[in-house]
Amino acid sequence: MTDATPDTSREASRGPGRPRKVRARGERSPGASVALHATLLLAVVVAVFPPLWLLVTSFKPKTEAFTTSLVERFTLGNYGHVLNDTAFLSWLGNSLLVVCLTTVIGVLVSATTGYAVSRFRFPGMRPLMWLLLITQMFPVAVLIVPLYNLLATLGLLNQPLGLVLTYLTVSVPFCAWMMKGYFDGIPVEIDEAGRVDGLNPFGTFWRLVLPLAKPGLAVTAFYSFITGWAEVAYASAFMTGEENLTLAGGLQTFVNQYTSDWGSLTAAAVLIAAPAAVVFAFVQRHLVSGLTAGATKS
Repeated sequence: MTDATPDTSREASRGPGRPRKVRARGERSPGASVALHATLLLAVVVAVFPPLWLLVTSFKPKTEAFTTSLVERFTLGNYGHVLNDTAFLSWLGNSLLVVCLTTVIGVLVSATTGYAVSRFRFPGMRPLMWLLLITQMFPVAVLIVPLYNLLATLGLLNQPLGLVLTYLTVSVPFCAWMMKGYFDGIPVEIDEAGRVDGLNPFGTFWRLVLPLAKPGLAVTAFYSFITGWAEVAYASAFMTGEENLTLAGGLQTFVNQYTSDWGSLTAAAVLIAAPAAVVFAFVQRHLVSGLTAGATKS
């Protein structure tokens, strides 16, 4: 009786009809909720400001590129200069050729490699996967010189095919590991059903398994596309001559140690970002499921 008296007095002090509120698990206090939303808003501003500044600057005259105000004198002169007075269209053609070959070959090689390692057991399988993983550990700066010498020996310097092979060394190892994880999540019974119906291993892969791997293929294609579309170091080192440059290498012609044409640079950057945004819009619904499957399966 004496132990219950303090609790009774405290309950009485709260007054009638005011029970103590117990916060559910995972429920945030008002202060924590405000802090969280403020942090997220700040992160959004930090993420959106650079591309927004890029877009706004592309519509400014060159003399106003570094003004802090929004567009006071709207102009399309920067875009006209990029499209009409530079080799931008040639750079675009070179990039499209390199990117299309990189994406198609990268998806084909990554999918077949991932399926073979996921479904079959053969000598050297584990060393092969470790070798693909180890190739991702070297920085670009270390690989430029040996790749340059290799392409020079093969006569592929300043050739789109040489750049395609270089980009495949970047995209295929990562994508093969990811596709293996995705194929591991597809039941083996599907392969067995295909063999019962008389399909050979490639027929089973092409007609039954591959259609089920669309999210993984979308991520592979998008990664291969971005690798070829946005890469700068290899494109600058292995391609010379203005007519042979890709878009990433062509951007450097607007800025050098003597002059900086920021208006043309920002306009070209916007034109380059537009196709990547379109590709992302097509594949974005598959990206989360594809990346999640490839990351969680072993």
